[in-house]
Amino acid sequence: MVTTVNLPEGLHERLKQLAEQEHRSMNATIVVAVEEYVSARSHRARVRDLAREVAERDAELLRRLAE
Repeated sequence: MVTTVNLPEGLHERLKQLAEQEHRSMNATIVVAVEEYVSARSHRARVRDLAREVAERDAELLRRLAE
């Protein structure tokens, strides 16, 4: 799938330098960055959901521990 992204000039230059250092194309570098971002956000959301489940399931225990 093709998507056009407009980058500020400074970010474009930093991306270009990073891609060169890592011997990748700018496109491959962007794909890696987006994959890492999406993975991190998904992980955080899952941790939040699990914490909410634990808090709901163990609400009485947590209340007694707080006393």
